[in-house]
Amino acid sequence: MNSVKQISKSVGAIGLYTPLEARAPAILGTGFVVGNGEYAITNHHVVDKPLNPEIVQHYVFMSGVGQQVNIVKAEVIRIDPVHDLALLKLAEHLPPVSLGSNELLPPGTDIAFTGFPIGAVLGLFPATHKGIISAITPDAIPARGADQLSTEMLKRLGASQLIYQLDATAYPGNSGSPVFLPESGAVVGVINKVIVKDTKESALSSPSGISYAVPVEHVLKLIPED
Repeated sequence: MNSVKQISKSVGAIGLYTPLEARAPAILGTGFVVGNGEYAITNHHVVDKPLNPEIVQHYVFMSGVGQQVNIVKAEVIRIDPVHDLALLKLAEHLPPVSLGSNELLPPGTDIAFTGFPIGAVLGLFPATHKGIISAITPDAIPARGADQLSTEMLKRLGASQLIYQLDATAYPGNSGSPVFLPESGAVVGVINKVIVKDTKESALSSPSGISYAVPVEHVLKLIPED
């Protein structure tokens, strides 16, 4: 897929850089460049940690392949907690993705997503996974029983916020990965949840194969109209 090569140029790892504590940024998730190239999208839960005002600390967008990494300072300027999205302002322009329309795609649609499923321990090596949209469902992680439905889940169900359920294997590090159409490369959603069977660690050894993505219509609402 030529679209993978193109998408990979716009995908980066989202990190938290604390120079006084570490020589390299701590990888938190994935993001991708949008708009005119000076903005990036990721999940709100990836960048919701309050920055420590007593030390030099900031978010960064890391792009490139292997050890050839370009680190760009990033500032959170807009958030959408309901849809788990955040807009970052980048310190330099990077190649943006092409965004799809705000219409929901039907179940059965082929998709792919690119990101950093296990962080960047050995360097930046974006991985791409393929799958399909299996359903359009309310935005609440399924619980095993009614006793496990939290107040927050019930609020989300009541709000009728619809997201994509994917028949595709994603991992915690894929949070913020762009979901795109393999043929055109148009981004149609953002990975934001992965169903984990047992512990978070088991997501790597025994993934469930069920992931969720926020439709791109909510991304379009966050990007400034320059």
